[in-house]
Amino acid sequence: MVQVQLKRHALSTMRRQLAPILQYQRLLSSSSAATNRVHIQVTHHSNSEDEDSNLTSSKNRKSFSRLENLRSQLNQEDASLHEFASTPSLQQVSDNSATNAISNIPQRKKAPPRPAKILPKPKWLKASPATSPKYHELRNTVRSLGLATVCEEAKCPNIGECWGGSSQKKPIDPDSEEYANMSEEEKAERAHAGTATATIMIMGDTCTRGCSFCAVKTSRKPPPLDEEEPKKVAEAVKSWGLDYVVLTSVDRDDLEDQGAGHFRRVVQNLKERGGNVTVDEDGKKERGIIVEALTPDFRGDLDLVSLVATSGLDVYAHNIETVERLQKRVRDHRAGYHQSLSVLRHVKTVNPNALTKTSIMLGLGESDEDIRATMREKRVR
Repeated sequence: MVQVQLKRHALSTMRRQLAPILQYQRLLSSSSAATNRVHIQVTHHSNSEDEDSNLTSSKNRKSFSRLENLRSQLNQEDASLHEFASTPSLQQVSDNSATNAISNIPQRKKAPPRPAKILPKPKWLKASPATSPKYHELRNTVRSLGLATVCEEAKCPNIGECWGGSSQKKPIDPDSEEYANMSEEEKAERAHAGTATATIMIMGDTCTRGCSFCAVKTSRKPPPLDEEEPKKVAEAVKSWGLDYVVLTSVDRDDLEDQGAGHFRRVVQNLKERGGNVTVDEDGKKERGIIVEALTPDFRGDLDLVSLVATSGLDVYAHNIETVERLQKRVRDHRAGYHQSLSVLRHVKTVNPNALTKTSIMLGLGESDEDIRATMREKRVR
């Protein structure tokens, strides 16, 4: 009897604890109905031994029948006593619900894997790193002499390639026996062998114009010219052992001659120190240094253009920068398409032996027809 009461008490307690759980509502309601129908009453009588015996047998029969009824009802339920005890608590149910809610949040899908066959970038598109010994040599010389280069001032990404030529005049064939016997350090140095080219920017590092594409500093009143600059440039080029040097300059609209006289002195000083033509034992002519001058337009003053064009240079360069349609958007308002053409045309008049050169940038909004028209016009001029 006591065991039956304990079981009933345990079932009632468990059902009360599991009442909030929706999935067990049917189980709790049916179990509660079965429990309410079970009533066990125990009475004790001590009148006589016969009465006690009769009462005991009758009580045993009632208890046995009610216990069997209870067991049968429990067997008909969906869950057993062990299953009741192992049912998750409310905290566990809430945690599981939160986990399921998180798992139902749509996750971002990863991008599909890239195809295995991807065309590599062409070798000519990759810039050489600025790590060669020749690069550091040129850079240290520029710093020590207080010179400026357009390569650094304009943040050119090709500085490692232009400055990377080593002291060797001729590159070595990687398939040769000599190359196979070299150490790794010698191979790394020879990898940069060839013509080293530096573009020195004279007349300071500050320009009086403000072209939209240029990264050089601008000012209406830049610092005065360095009178010792022609000597410094010649000293730097001689120490570098360059075969080809490009001189360029900022625009100096603040000066009376716009810097044309200063430009002429720099070129003449270079040619005096290393620009003479020499003849070797085989009768072949070899020239010392080739000088290219990338000049401003001098606001179209052709007399100033003549000062530079007749200075002894080998290449006279002046860039029109872009096609005619985009001139006003790209260049300073003091520059012009036809003004630049007149400069190049005049150079050929005063120095027919000089090579003239110009360049345009692409990717500024020009069309294919704009480019074709510009190239045709340059060919005619």
